[in-house]
Amino acid sequence: MSGMEIRHQNQDGTPKYTNRLIHETSPYLLQHAHNPVDWNAWNPEALERARREDKPILLSIGYSACHWCHVMEKESFEHEAIAKLMNDNFVNIKVDREERPDLDTIYMNSVQMMTGHGGWPMTVFLTPDGVPFYGGTYYPPMDRGGMPGFPRILISIAEAYREKRDDIAKSAESVLVELKRLDSLKPQESELGPEILDGAANNLLRMLDPDDGGFGRAPKFPPSMTLSFLLRQHHRTGQQEVLNAVELTLDKMANGGMYDQLGGGFHRYSVDAKWLVPHFEKMLYDNALLARIYLDAFLLTGKEFYKRIATETLDYVRREMLDASGGFYSSQDADSEGEEGLFFIWSPQEVASLLGDEDAKLFCRYFDVSEYGNFEGRSILHVDEDAAVIAKVLGVSVERLNQTIERGKTILFEAREKRIKPFRDEKMLTAWNGLMLRSFAEAARVLDRSDYLQIAVNNADFLLTELKRDGRLLRTHKNGESKLNAYLEDYAYLADGLLALYEATFDVRWFEEARALIQTMLEQFWDHEDGAFFFTSADHETLITRTKDFYDNAIPGGNSVAAHLLIRLSLLTGDENYRQKTEQILKLLKPAMMRSPSAFGHLLCALDTHLASPYEIAIIGSPETEEAKKMIETVFKRYLPNKVVALAGSDDSQAARAIKLLEGRNQLESRTTAYVCRNFYCEAPVTEAAQLREQLSR
Repeated sequence: MSGMEIRHQNQDGTPKYTNRLIHETSPYLLQHAHNPVDWNAWNPEALERARREDKPILLSIGYSACHWCHVMEKESFEHEAIAKLMNDNFVNIKVDREERPDLDTIYMNSVQMMTGHGGWPMTVFLTPDGVPFYGGTYYPPMDRGGMPGFPRILISIAEAYREKRDDIAKSAESVLVELKRLDSLKPQESELGPEILDGAANNLLRMLDPDDGGFGRAPKFPPSMTLSFLLRQHHRTGQQEVLNAVELTLDKMANGGMYDQLGGGFHRYSVDAKWLVPHFEKMLYDNALLARIYLDAFLLTGKEFYKRIATETLDYVRREMLDASGGFYSSQDADSEGEEGLFFIWSPQEVASLLGDEDAKLFCRYFDVSEYGNFEGRSILHVDEDAAVIAKVLGVSVERLNQTIERGKTILFEAREKRIKPFRDEKMLTAWNGLMLRSFAEAARVLDRSDYLQIAVNNADFLLTELKRDGRLLRTHKNGESKLNAYLEDYAYLADGLLALYEATFDVRWFEEARALIQTMLEQFWDHEDGAFFFTSADHETLITRTKDFYDNAIPGGNSVAAHLLIRLSLLTGDENYRQKTEQILKLLKPAMMRSPSAFGHLLCALDTHLASPYEIAIIGSPETEEAKKMIETVFKRYLPNKVVALAGSDDSQAARAIKLLEGRNQLESRTTAYVCRNFYCEAPVTEAAQLREQLSR
């Protein structure tokens, strides 16, 4: 169920049931506001009610674009008899994992410990004090395929809570001890060297699927951060096999069904090894990270294909996910009209009716649209063969085929726009907006796109106006209301985006805003005992454990982004404390990085920067002059991952005060002048772009 579809209605058409979720702003919670279940949001009142009535808590966690969350709602939460079991025996709490990742992390860890796996919808049973003692994911409405039905689970848990309280207390205590152990990494005195990067790259190459790219078996998630690390590894070592692995994966993903061949943008993941059949939801964070890796691949290889995919992805976001306020929406559903993927799939008859038989034959051959289909009797568009091969087989010129493909894509896209679109989750999350802010800012600089730059500036203005209050960030914005404490990732991702925006504009305001957020991060989230950052701030609601965000999973870990930020900030400001904090994080996680490199793609990028001799580039002169423009282009039109760049006019004292890299730098002979330093030494200042290019090639 995608929108506010109401199944139980009175004769006059009004909802038969309305619960407390009606007062929430999260689209996911509102989707459950007319369930017969007596849902509560997570709040002190609900927790107090569980203690007062001595009832266990049934905690259900999901998100709006989750297909199986909709299935469980339809099967169980809309079922009046099942709802009665829930209401009679539990205090029922519904959580949007995207709004409350702090809760999601704690209880997902517990479910994984108890069952060996996790996912959404997540169903966890807690003591009134919030400690988990039993949990799982999706439960069917009746016993099915070896899975116990949800009613059986509810009855068994309720009976155990009444009759075996001691057993439940012991189970809860053991889970709590284990949860706290997960977050108790102790610092180690060990050296950080390039052998960590080399070992990680070799491990990843052993995991590579040599036919279809990606790492490991199906299902395959887009490994954007791992690919970013490998791109850096190739840049550092020149290993061709590393670049081959990156290009194979990028090519296969972009030609597969996981990429929307008509509208641009990537779906969440592929259920098969060939990137053909996706889970059709589209997430803001995936498209931010993927646009970035394709942009980097374009810079390194010069291949226009990668530039096209990056541009189409950002254009999709602008078209479908950008609010008039400047904020970005969170996601689009997998389902439309109650069916997964219906919006995106085609039959040969539909194509022929739009293109005519002759062009349809070419189009269908290129995108593998067949009578049998590849998804529930219809076809997901994907590209299996090169256009030159298909043109030869069909006896037409490559030009003729390409013209047909481009014309067909335009016509099919316009026809698809008339279909009922998947539901869109229009809440705006600070962290995910920060990811997309960086992607638009970097693309604006690399591609000379003033429209992308305006989107980035508008987004930064929106976030700093609507989601910052009294110097502190908030997590989510919807319908004019901003709320919930921000987490580490919100501060880190937004600061990261603002630094990218500074490099795209050289407006010192963005640098100063980023540094202020980083200072709050250090004050509110840093663990002074063991090092690294906690996920929640010091003044956050007290939960059963205070977690740390280490892993780079679907999104980068907060500590990974913070580590990378602090290195760059140390280079720009000369503050050694920032570099030391980065080193503490890297040393703390060194064993984990070596053991599981695929879980630390972004942190490995931070380590690469830490071990490198990054280019520290200061440009003195107006950015509007031709000399400055050529120098800026020299810096940003190449793949140069380990660099920081600052620019100031000859009389810009504010920038020089804020950014130590600019301090004491002057123009030579009243000309735009570039200074390049690395690893405690500086090159001679230069006034020609060609001279700068030579220095950056050493």
